[in-house]
Amino acid sequence: MTARWHLLLIVPFVVVFALTAASQFVFIERSLYEQRSFGRVGTELTLINYANFLTDRFYLNILWNTVKVSALATFFTLLLTFPLAYVIARMRSRWASVLIAGVVVSTFVTIVIKVFGLRIIFSSNGAVNRMLISLGITDRPYTIIGTEEGVVIGLMHFTIGFGVLILYSVVQTIPRSLEFAAQVHGASRLRTFWRVILPISLPGLVAAALMIFNMCMGAFTSAALLGGGRVLTLPVLIQRTVMMETKFAFGGALAAILLVCVIAINLLSIFILTRMVSGRRKVLA
Repeated sequence: MTARWHLLLIVPFVVVFALTAASQFVFIERSLYEQRSFGRVGTELTLINYANFLTDRFYLNILWNTVKVSALATFFTLLLTFPLAYVIARMRSRWASVLIAGVVVSTFVTIVIKVFGLRIIFSSNGAVNRMLISLGITDRPYTIIGTEEGVVIGLMHFTIGFGVLILYSVVQTIPRSLEFAAQVHGASRLRTFWRVILPISLPGLVAAALMIFNMCMGAFTSAALLGGGRVLTLPVLIQRTVMMETKFAFGGALAAILLVCVIAINLLSIFILTRMVSGRRKVLA
């Protein structure tokens, strides 16, 4: 008789789902009423808040900007973290544990401190601008405040530690013998990585990408502090709508749209990955 350890996951799943669903239900329920002045809402059910969002190019552009900066941050984070995670996972010395410990510690640093650290580094008298000016790359200080590039850098700084930890565990599941076998048969390191490591780690890469993307889509601090009021994302707009304009119904609609958008992108990504895996199995068969 095999132990059904997976049944132990039912209780935490129900608790997490109940807490998440309850908070989302409040937003969705409030969004179904008309927004009135001074924070008041109507009494009749309506979809006017969603109609106002979907018919206004201003809000649609903000949704597109949110998806764009999140996708860019996810791509560049994976581009940096996967090689780093691979090197650490394949290290045989004690430095591997030291590096992983450093990554874990860095993830516990609050995002506010990280963002203000970026503001200092990229300030007009910061290390980056001094280096760029001394090398003759630019003749004036470059700022990331109020730019999409700055928001992307902030999101990367927020998620890069999580990316390394996730991909480190993915690489560790790949046997070294597969790499040795490919190299024995004449494959270079680059070809081994491209034809062996990358295909095997693809499901883990997709899972890491979706987790990083979801974190970026809901990130507020990086976009608010580095966007400088010029780069608006949906989390920043929700905060302004609810806290400054006291439009609770419309803010609920914005939160519901953000949730639906994230779920749709995740489901689409999983569907595409499933089709790719099934197609590869048919080819191999």
